[in-house]
Parts: sequence; structure tokens; C-alpha cells
Amino acid sequence: MVEVKLRNADLSAALTEAREAYVAANPASLARHIEAALVMPGGNTRTVLHYAPFPLGLAGGQGCRVRDLDGHEYVDLLGEFSAGIYGHSHSRIRAAVEGALAGGINLGGHTLAEAHFARAVCARFPAIERVRFTNSGTEANLMAITAARAFTGRERILVFDGAYHGGVFTFAGGGNRVNAPFEFVLAQYNDLAGAVAAIEAEGAQLAAVLLEPMLGGGGCIPADPDFLHALRAATRRTGALLILDEVMTSRLAPHGLGAARGITPDLMTLGKYIGGGMSFGAFGGRADIMEVFDPRRADALPHAGTFNNNVLTMAAGLVGLTEIYTIAAAAELNARGEALRERLNALCLDAGARLQFTGLGSMMSVHTLAGPIRSPADAAAADQALKELFFFDMLAHGVWMARRGMMIL
Repeated sequence: MVEVKLRNADLSAALTEAREAYVAANPASLARHIEAALVMPGGNTRTVLHYAPFPLGLAGGQGCRVRDLDGHEYVDLLGEFSAGIYGHSHSRIRAAVEGALAGGINLGGHTLAEAHFARAVCARFPAIERVRFTNSGTEANLMAITAARAFTGRERILVFDGAYHGGVFTFAGGGNRVNAPFEFVLAQYNDLAGAVAAIEAEGAQLAAVLLEPMLGGGGCIPADPDFLHALRAATRRTGALLILDEVMTSRLAPHGLGAARGITPDLMTLGKYIGGGMSFGAFGGRADIMEVFDPRRADALPHAGTFNNNVLTMAAGLVGLTEIYTIAAAAELNARGEALRERLNALCLDAGARLQFTGLGSMMSVHTLAGPIRSPADAAAADQALKELFFFDMLAHGVWMARRGMMIL
């Protein structure tokens, strides 16, 4: 038996050592960060990418790997927070983009590609009878909320503590000053009785319930199937709409996670990978609800966006959804993710490690605590120092992941 001697058995000392090693190994990333901070607040234009002591600067990627400015190569288990499902420079995605570029970039009118893409989206996700495109998941959720309020004539939206629905819909700790000024009602994720009671208490004032069928940014925490079905039943009783945010989770089953759970929402939002790796979002659902945006109607709601139907996203998204991430490919990728997470959890259990991996299919998050995790409040009890050490150790072993613990195939 080989005796392994740890340089630091103390967590605090080990974390200090890991940070120092990180700084020493990444001088070019540090220089990039210092230069960027001269022109951007904190050298940053996307908050989730920042972490102390400074974030890595990436120079490029190929296949399932990325490399940083200091020449280190990593297996990409971040997957651009679920948008990067096709890896880097997929040949068919690239061909689609180059073909679109050759035909003209900013045409300022309708094209055949957008209708073909819309048809593919509706065919893939049965809950979507009609669809409209946006530039991001944030915009998709904004427009879905707007549609629900206009269709029902009601104002309030029920959301869940710890949820993230985009840059202006973040509910960690209950809410944020950057949130859009809608009338939100807060409930607890996976608290069936409490959520149903909140829906019924709001009654005719509640326009919609908005949730992810698995919290993504909130820690890859799946909703209990009974919880989802109870929300569906309660919204039908009270006349509120059910909006499933499947910007991330639509990749977890061939027709989306809601469909896999037997849930048909009134509205559904999409984004991330469905645009072929380009900037993309979409919202859709029941035809009678989506008709509020039909410009042939005198009372139609406007929905603008110069790049809603941009040729690059339409071309890349169509190829990605119909030729690459097919129904069979979705089933295979998510089965591989299930097997990986089961193996990781078995290893942690055997080692007596204070680590566990939650999630479904090809998405997971690491949590540095024992016991069940059914809500963001449960996850908040994790040892944050241990999670940081895990992150730096993974980087040192060539694994690129989110600082908050998310990993995506």
C-alpha cells in the first residue's frame, strides 16, 4: 500500500495553497483581467463568469476542449451553461453559418429559414402550437410573462425562491434589485402544499406560475413529479397559466423535461442550445394565447427585436435541432449523463466524501454537503470553502466547469 502524504490536511490551508498555485499558473489571464478592468467594471460584462482571485481568459476551443491564455487545455464540462451542446466549431453548424453569411447577413425581412425553424421547434415540443423567437432566454421569459398578463387580464406572477429565469428575473434570496418590476409572489420550490396554497390564495389576481422543471442556476435540483402535477392542477382550477422555463431543461429529454414528466404547460420558453450555439430564445404554447401577438389583429401586442429572426441563428438552429441533436441523440446524451452522475455519487459515497452531484441527464451540480437536496435552501448549507477548493482542484486536473459547481456535457 502506497502512503499518500497530504501537504495540507486543513481546509483553509489547502484552499490558500490552491489559490496561490492558480495565480502562479495563470499570469496571462491575470494580465488580461487587469487590462479589462480599465474599460469594464471589474473587467466583466457577464457576472456569472467572474470569480476571485481573477477569472481565466480563454483563447479558443475545439471539439469538447478549451484552452486558456496561458496554454492550459481543459475538458469542457461547462458547456457554456448548457448552450454549448454542439461543442466548439461543429462542422455542420459551421457550414450552416457560413452558408447563411454567403446569402447576406442583415436582410431586414422575412426569410424561408425562420418558418422552417419554427416548424421544427413546434414539431419537437408538442406543448408549442405557435412560437416566436427572441435573442435570449431572458427575453423569452419576459415575453411569456407579458403574454400571460395580457391574455388573463391579471397582474401577478408566482415564482420560486432561488430560481433564475434570466438577467432580470433572478430570485436567489427572494429577489434582486435588477429584476423587472412585475408583481411577483414567492413560493418555495418542491413545497407542494405551500405552493398550491399560494396559488389558491392569489385566486383571480394570479396571471401565471413560472418555474423550471429542474432548477438550473439554482443548483440542478429536479422538481418532484407530484409537485409539477399539483401546480398544473392548481393553475387550471384558478385560471392562471403555467409557464415552464425550459431554456436549459428542454435538452434533458427528447421533447423537453416537462413532456417527460407528463406536464403540458400553457406556455414554454426555450433558449441556449436550440439556436445552434448562437444568441437565441423562444417562447410559445397554446395558439389562442400566442395570438395576442398576431400583427393582423387590431389589438395585437407588439413584439420587436431586430435580430429575432437573424439568419445565423435560424440556419444554425435548424441544422442543430433536426440533424445533430435528434431525438435519438438526446436520449443517448442524457443516458450518458445519468451514468456519469451515478458513478460520481457512488465514488463519493464509498470514499465518505462530503460531496454529492444533483441533476438529471446531461446537467449536474456538485454540492459540498450530505443529505437530501430538494430546494435552494438545502443547497445553501453547503461548505463554500470546500466547493471553491473542488473548483480549483478540477482546474488543476484539466476540467473546465462553473465556479458555482455546475457541470454540463
